[in-house]
Amino acid sequence: MIKRLKHSLEHLIDKSSRNKTSQAEENLLMNFALSEYQKAEWDETSMGDSEEVSKNIYNGIQLRMEKKKTIKPYIKYMAAASILFLVGLGFLLKPQIAAEKQLSFKTSSIPKSIKLSDGSKIYLAANSSFQYPEKFIGDERQVTLLKGNAFFEIAKDKKHPFIITSGDVKTKVVGTSFHIQMSKTKCEVIVVTGKVNVTSKGQSVDLIPNEEALLESNKLTKLMANKSFLVNWYTTDITLNETTLKQVITILQYKYGVSFQYDNEQVLATPLTVFIKKDATLENVLEQINYITNLKFKVYGEIVKVD
Repeated sequence: MIKRLKHSLEHLIDKSSRNKTSQAEENLLMNFALSEYQKAEWDETSMGDSEEVSKNIYNGIQLRMEKKKTIKPYIKYMAAASILFLVGLGFLLKPQIAAEKQLSFKTSSIPKSIKLSDGSKIYLAANSSFQYPEKFIGDERQVTLLKGNAFFEIAKDKKHPFIITSGDVKTKVVGTSFHIQMSKTKCEVIVVTGKVNVTSKGQSVDLIPNEEALLESNKLTKLMANKSFLVNWYTTDITLNETTLKQVITILQYKYGVSFQYDNEQVLATPLTVFIKKDATLENVLEQINYITNLKFKVYGEIVKVD
């Protein structure tokens, strides 16, 4: 119906510009344009200055007329109202914004992955949530990490940048792989492959592999990344050789979306070597650490207490 209405309107205007319309058709155009002008509501924030836009449309119509002296009376109303009319029909504002159906992807106690419509793969940590459109439409591919941590393998598309919002941080890429790790106090973006731009509150850093951006206390800083994060440990078995409990706990916090509590910080220096299978449960990993260190780990939802 919209296409037919748009086609009829264009046909009638073209016919009028060639002086081929009847008086009844001229009256129809005049009444339509006046009606649209009178009921038009203008939003200057998204549409600009109404007088300036109207003038530009009017001048554009003049340039397309073969004889400027034969401009029809309805044109001055059409110039002011046409942009609003077309907005109402969905021809000027991007209709894809409203058309993008948003979906949610959440995890509970184990990490899971999802493939997006553009071929990108998202590996979501346990106790995390992610929002994305059912199908990407428009100039940018926009998604949101609402909670927790994720690893992104983004399908390359130079014409449609991929943008992830995670709290106060925006991460912009074309095609690359990286971690985003978000908590209540900080957000980290760690690049594994490709190039990444990270912005927050007027601050901006560009990252290459082995680098990370850290937002903490409203300050965005570029750092060298910990080598333990330079793999997709959601889909890869990893071995942490001759490391410390602190390093192992860091990995477990990101992969399983938990936080650790301990009364004695000296336990963090405990040396150990741990093998973590890609599909291992948190309980399985903790049992392995229990056996090696004789420490006791108790899981209470998203909190792990160390005794």
